[in-house]
Amino acid sequence: MIITWHGFSCFKIQETRQSGEVTLVTDPFETEGAAKLPRNLAADIVTVSHDGKRHNAVDAVSGIGDGEKNGPFVITGPGEYEVKDMFVTGVPTFHETVDDKEKGTVTMYRINVGELHMVHLGALKHPLDEKFMEDFHDVDVLFVPVGGEDVLTAKQAAAVVQQIEPRIIIPMHYKNGDVGADLATVEAFVKALGLPKPEVLPKLKLSKKDLPQDEMRLVLLDPQ
Repeated sequence: MIITWHGFSCFKIQETRQSGEVTLVTDPFETEGAAKLPRNLAADIVTVSHDGKRHNAVDAVSGIGDGEKNGPFVITGPGEYEVKDMFVTGVPTFHETVDDKEKGTVTMYRINVGELHMVHLGALKHPLDEKFMEDFHDVDVLFVPVGGEDVLTAKQAAAVVQQIEPRIIIPMHYKNGDVGADLATVEAFVKALGLPKPEVLPKLKLSKKDLPQDEMRLVLLDPQ
């Protein structure tokens, strides 16, 4: 499997199987200053966690091998989906609390392909209720937002990581260079997590045998 980060909460997840390659893109975003998606970004599946311009620019992603004729299979809400042997489960929650009332919607995704089990928390902005642990157990890779403002703060994100206890943690939706000026940088999350800051990678190549067994591994990616 190859995992590539494009900025904010957008990742491209590619897996090659005997039946062929399958590609999933999470939370494609609209161009925002220096932040833009690759012009040739294509996928079999696109997941959207929140109805906001940093999460729902599905028109920026074309279908695999189809150009503009047919787009990818787009998932925008709860349910169970299967596309080319990739299994995606959308888990609903609210976005934020305003005046003690739950406002907005967010869909978090559990993504299973082959032997790897991943969770993408999307635009989550509040602590994770224990009721979600039934869906988010035995997680190999966790994509967690850490930049504050419209997503989890660094301390909240670190607490969610301790709840889920994934084998690999990939932070997302934080300030990177000139991108996301309203967000915090990743350093506060690294400090709250209590793990050493690792080398920043251009992409992550991963298989089941590469997973750490006795400790969590923090992975930082450079937007491509």
